Amino acid sequence: MSLTIFNALVAVVAAIAFAALNAAYLVWAERRGAGRIQRRPGPNVNGPLGLLQPPADGLKLMAKQLTIPGGADKALFVVAPVLAMVPAIMSFVTIPFSDTIVAHSMNIGVLMLFAFASLGGLAILFAGWGSRNKYGVMASVRAVSQSISYEIPMLITVITIVMITGTMNLKDMVAAQAGGFWNWNFFPSFSSPLMPISFLLFFVCTLAETNRAPFDLGEAESELVAGFHTEYGSMGFGLFFMGEYANIVIGTSLMTILFLGGWNCPFGLYPGVWWFLIKVYLLIFSFIWIRWTFPRTTIYGLLNLSWKILIPISLFNLLLTAGLLKVF
Repeated sequence: MSLTIFNALVAVVAAIAFAALNAAYLVWAERRGAGRIQRRPGPNVNGPLGLLQPPADGLKLMAKQLTIPGGADKALFVVAPVLAMVPAIMSFVTIPFSDTIVAHSMNIGVLMLFAFASLGGLAILFAGWGSRNKYGVMASVRAVSQSISYEIPMLITVITIVMITGTMNLKDMVAAQAGGFWNWNFFPSFSSPLMPISFLLFFVCTLAETNRAPFDLGEAESELVAGFHTEYGSMGFGLFFMGEYANIVIGTSLMTILFLGGWNCPFGLYPGVWWFLIKVYLLIFSFIWIRWTFPRTTIYGLLNLSWKILIPISLFNLLLTAGLLKVF
């Protein structure tokens, strides 16, 4: 029993370290990428290429005092940042980075990931409501409606993958795509000819679920000051920031597992964690590229895209796959 507890603690500590390191240096990568895309230098003073800027920002956040605005619900205000970060940390425990690098392989790994992810919207709702700030409340309502809208087509797409592979175990899903890129779920098959569209649909839903531009209606600083975390500073804001980037890594990891063969080599040679990380960070780069290229959409356009386009397409693909699986 003691060894099991020790292994669990090691897994949690490793997940926290991985999430913190990603949050720190994905911010650096985002700022450098934004500088390149928008013809600005980005961070380039602290350390070579500005690589010491993330630790400096982290120390600054930790040194600041956490203030609670007057009239705020203190319990909700304090719990919200923790609730934004903890589910993201727990999600890393279930993600297999290779055939051997996984904290805890579960037969219902997909279900656990979505169960943890659903708590993110609750954290945003607590933050906006607990702040007693009108901009925070408006942003939290937007974020919850956005989360519900885009979780539906995302889950329908995942059900399609589960039907094709016959399992909810993430490692088994990757194993079903072994042998080369032609076996990946990204490409059409006899049982599901619309898989490229499913990948694009899942990609868009991941952008929306992680509050990335052009779908960052939960922040919308041009209209809502800073959105749901308007009243947060210090490490309260830092935890929201870490949670956002951790969720980006989780979303891209899930895309890699479901559609891009996980840790399998595109040509069926030498599988390993390096292939997994290459695919994940290429997807993250595309997220950065999109954020600094496209303008923010409106809340009406955001919801119409999901309910009028993505959900019908995902349902059609689910029914088509079910029918073809029955035939073949």
